[in-house]
Amino acid sequence: MGDSTVMTPEGRARAVPHPVTDASGPAPLRRPRAPRRPRLWFETLLIAVSYWTYSLIRNAVPEQRSEALRNADWIWRTEHQLGLAFEHSVNHAVNSVTWLVVGMNYYYATLHFVITLGVLVWLYRGHPGRYAAARLVLFATTVIALVGYYLYPLAPPRLMTGGDFIDTVLVHQTWGSMASGDLKNMSNQYAAMPSMHIGWSLWCGLMIFALARVPWVRVLGLLYPAATLVVIVATANHFWLDAVGGMVCLAFGYTVARLWYGALPHALPRQVPGPRRRPVLDLRRLLPAAARGEHDAGDGRLPGPAELVPERPEPRDGSQETRETAASHNAATKAPSAG
Repeated sequence: MGDSTVMTPEGRARAVPHPVTDASGPAPLRRPRAPRRPRLWFETLLIAVSYWTYSLIRNAVPEQRSEALRNADWIWRTEHQLGLAFEHSVNHAVNSVTWLVVGMNYYYATLHFVITLGVLVWLYRGHPGRYAAARLVLFATTVIALVGYYLYPLAPPRLMTGGDFIDTVLVHQTWGSMASGDLKNMSNQYAAMPSMHIGWSLWCGLMIFALARVPWVRVLGLLYPAATLVVIVATANHFWLDAVGGMVCLAFGYTVARLWYGALPHALPRQVPGPRRRPVLDLRRLLPAAARGEHDAGDGRLPGPAELVPERPEPRDGSQETRETAASHNAATKAPSAG
């Protein structure tokens, strides 16, 4: 069953079995892709183009204000039913401490990019064998987040109608955040689910925890996404359920990298072997043995140095002493060398 039939020159049919596995399938499905050494110019261009494309698509998603506000009301009611609607209390408590809330505003506006790029550079320099897989996790996480922005527009707490949340950027006049203030028109205000502040910060934290060698640095890696969660809630830019969405997207990114490379990034080798050197062609081997100064010993092997020394002929005068001297010389030359 499943065999194909071919005709031999004698006209008789012969069954040719199909191979068990078809080698014509896609390469990533047959075997995991081997990591390659990253190239600086390519990675720099890829990251720049990817972030520009991400921002373009994110801001091109229609700002469906009415649907985004309805979704925000549903999220808020759900959190109340779970008994975990703590965003309002955290927002007002932090806003009462000026230096703290100002610091959180700048944290939200800057570290999201600075630390993510810093971890990418660290992986590129210190873990080139794991860099491509880690970068794939980040990119796949971001791509699936764009799908979420399109399918589920969501208003942040600070934009809810009657939510009584404080927009900390407006109140304290801090700069840098595109979530509100003068730069709000440059960013889609209703792309809150999932939170890429959590998705990216958790990616950074896991990479640092898994690969850093200094214990306190590993601890800081875990504290970074936890601090980010506090910041996004305190500044009223996200619900905590938005953070759950970011975690789901990150899990998707790790799944893609696991399927593509056959292992999670931290399980791959740290270094990538360099390109194999091609063997150098020895043109002397193409010449005849005589032209290379070699002689055949008659048994298919090359003679040793002792075999190339000519024998001393026995003297014709017949003296016993002279014959013994010649015989000793010939025996010495035929003896195998110690080397």
